[in-house]
Amino acid sequence: MERGLWEGHYARRLSDNAPVYLAAVIQYLTAKILELAVEEADNNGGERIITPRMLQTVIRNDVLLSALFRNTLISQVAPGPN
Repeated sequence: MERGLWEGHYARRLSDNAPVYLAAVIQYLTAKILELAVEEADNNGGERIITPRMLQTVIRNDVLLSALFRNTLISQVAPGPN
């Protein structure tokens, strides 16, 4: 996180706590989106398979997440097995 903040030139100075805070925010957002996606998966037949379409539906149906991700494109193509 710290290297990304420095290389991105987001600020002239960084607190020692800035990377930790940013990591916590990203972790919270990820957990919230996955929690909502699991609820959506349960509502759509009970299987716990989270698809890109479910993620998009969850994000677009939540006012705050929709505002945060308004310029984000979620691809409907899942990566294949390696």
